[in-house]
Amino acid sequence: MMASKQVPPLRFVRSVLKSFMAESGLEPRLLGPQLRVANASIGKVDFELDITKDHTNRLKIIHGGTIASMVDLGGSLAVASMGLYATGVSTDLNVTYLSGGGKVGDKITATAICDKMGKTLAYTSVTFRNSKGEIAARGSHTKYVTHAWKTQETPFVLPEGIEIGEDE
Repeated sequence: MMASKQVPPLRFVRSVLKSFMAESGLEPRLLGPQLRVANASIGKVDFELDITKDHTNRLKIIHGGTIASMVDLGGSLAVASMGLYATGVSTDLNVTYLSGGGKVGDKITATAICDKMGKTLAYTSVTFRNSKGEIAARGSHTKYVTHAWKTQETPFVLPEGIEIGEDE
């Protein structure tokens, strides 16, 4: 389906995630179909990961690198939730681990927020909760978005030829 009009934030963010999974080397291999966007509104994205063995360390709990990768992707999706299809490049990423994130079979949930969007930089934060509802980790991700702004004439309009993501 060709897109030429604005689409709602949830469909737009799911379209960006679909592009990451089709075009990137890391996200489809590390996170794959186990990662889903549950909800999105302007400036906020809720997503979740069903933890599999591929996401864990030798202690059989979710690997810190998996969470760090989800801070990276979550920050990008938060930028997308502001209407940018091109989500910029990373300038800074930080993760603080607070509680165990989970083991194989558990689900870790996350909320990514675009705290501030400028013409040059976007500042995002991501909070992770384990299956017990405890804060497992929090991260921040700063993105350089100058070139992303140059490629987006109207927010929430997908580039020509891009499939619109599903509603559910």
